[in-house]
Amino acid sequence: MNCEYVMPIHIKRVYDAPSVTDWLRVLVDRLWPRGLTKKDAAINVWAKELAPSGELRKWFGHKDERFGEFTRRYDLELDSLTAEIDKLLSSASSGKLTLLYAARDKMSNHAVVLRDWIERHLEDD
Repeated sequence: MNCEYVMPIHIKRVYDAPSVTDWLRVLVDRLWPRGLTKKDAAINVWAKELAPSGELRKWFGHKDERFGEFTRRYDLELDSLTAEIDKLLSSASSGKLTLLYAARDKMSNHAVVLRDWIERHLEDD
């Protein structure tokens, strides 16, 4: 990754109220969140290409016992998306980045994996 991004990456449920501290709000779900209007979501970017593949998302099914394997597989998908991730980080370089997701589980979801993947790769640069 060839980005100078150094600000923290936050994650937040898209259904939670927007905050002025969110800065760049990026929805990282492949599907639009149920029951949410675009106005209420208050997103700046919908980066559905950074979401897990449909096949992986369906396999995971938000089952806690599959989260470790889901993380391993999603990491492999993210390895092929470095250009898209660099582009996203470049657009957020002047402030905070908030990754938005719709899943109910705040600890075992793809936004957590994406944030961790990005932070790991930024440390390697």
